[in-house]
Amino acid sequence: MSDELPVIGLIDLPGPDRERLIEELSRLDIVVRAAVSVSTLPAHCDLVVAHVRAVSHDGWERLAVGRPTIVISESRRDDDLRKALDAGLIDYLVEPLKHVDILRRLIERALELTRLSRDHSESRAELEALNDRLERHLEMLRDDQRAGGHVQRKLLPPPGVSHLGVRCDYWFAPSLYLSGDFLDFQRCDDRYSFFYFADVAGHGASSAFVTVLLKYLCNRWLAQWRTLLPEAFPSRWLGELNRELLETGIGKHATVFAGVLDHERYFLHYALGAQLPMPILQAEGRSVYLGGEGPPVGLFPDVEYPIYGCPLPESFRLWFCSDGVLECLPEGSLNARLKELEHRTAHCTSVDDLREGLALGDPLPDDLSMMTLSGFDHD
Repeated sequence: MSDELPVIGLIDLPGPDRERLIEELSRLDIVVRAAVSVSTLPAHCDLVVAHVRAVSHDGWERLAVGRPTIVISESRRDDDLRKALDAGLIDYLVEPLKHVDILRRLIERALELTRLSRDHSESRAELEALNDRLERHLEMLRDDQRAGGHVQRKLLPPPGVSHLGVRCDYWFAPSLYLSGDFLDFQRCDDRYSFFYFADVAGHGASSAFVTVLLKYLCNRWLAQWRTLLPEAFPSRWLGELNRELLETGIGKHATVFAGVLDHERYFLHYALGAQLPMPILQAEGRSVYLGGEGPPVGLFPDVEYPIYGCPLPESFRLWFCSDGVLECLPEGSLNARLKELEHRTAHCTSVDDLREGLALGDPLPDDLSMMTLSGFDHD
């Protein structure tokens, strides 16, 4: 039981005063180990109480042993006091036997401070070890995120790809490593091409996984292209995507614009799931937002997505922007930002032109992406 109690090393010369000090100090829940000098102290002491007469005999330079020390004396001697302070003492008491209550309080306070210091050191060591593990895990997560971002970019179409005279250009900027934005443009056959522009709610890995599902469903449905009506393809594809997202149970939804270009008739068939902002059609010297509506993808079961269509001139440009682009415009209200976006696209000929005019922060306020489809005259 005594080994669990704090150990006090008392440095004093033998005699009745030392025995009385030991008796008075022993009233505390401590173990007192007497020594005649610093060199004879026990190996482990939580606190040292050193009498000037013993320290002066042994040498003040040996008192600084890295342990908290209270110096006691029968009289105040400034020379000894200065030496004691230089040795790094925590307290100094004159006539300890007359003020034994004060000495006991000094010891209790010193032991409490020592305990707190020890606990602090242990907590600091544990925290440093925890931080080291956290840093390693964060670096592993960063590596995984970077690798995932690289894979996600590989799923995008090649920049500047053209199908049947229509060219696709885009800018894609995740707010961190992975993006919830995604887009694609693929040739269906010698007459039709299919594209979509999507913004999955949220950021990070879970939203990026949904973009992989988009790519998978796109490729799977294009493999069945000849069995489907071109004008109904966007609507049915969004319906299938809605069902797949609900069945995953991950709680993710997306805004999506899906379209089929008829390169023979110069016509666009499309369906949309709560797309914001709507695509802007730039043709014949003016810019207008396309019309239409549809529910978000992945929120409600058994919904239908209306089929829309509009003719296109031989030379046109369709602008698609994620809602993060709106956050980079200075205007306050949503309507003002939509008007500003329409105005800016009317004076831009490429995604680079539009990007250079945005107020991009660091970090980005959201995943940002924009895409243009232009043609049919690129071939």
